[in-house]
Amino acid sequence: MQQKELLTQLDVASVGEEISHELGRTLVKSYQDAYPDTFTGVLIGRNIIDQILAQPGCAGMRFYNAINEQGQKTLVYVGVDAEGKSILEKVVVNAFGTIVSEEATIADRIQTLPSWWPF
Repeated sequence: MQQKELLTQLDVASVGEEISHELGRTLVKSYQDAYPDTFTGVLIGRNIIDQILAQPGCAGMRFYNAINEQGQKTLVYVGVDAEGKSILEKVVVNAFGTIVSEEATIADRIQTLPSWWPF
């Protein structure tokens, strides 16, 4: 099956699952052991996550590895619809009561966690 076919059959809102604390620690430790000189994880606040997920038709989020203006590793995150397509525009009612299309919310500005940060 081609990648595009897999994506269109995917229930975007159902991607991800809860794992045990033990497995979570094991996975994080494996990464830290393999890449000791990089950050362990990132912190993203609820407000921006809520803002992205509240966009009309948003069923999930996609995270892209990126390099910021200072040349540091970061993430860019964007909402996706039920078909897995990035939400790049949204329809809104402006101050004049007119329905218009504007850029959707796309975000960055994570806080990286150093490799010694506890799970």
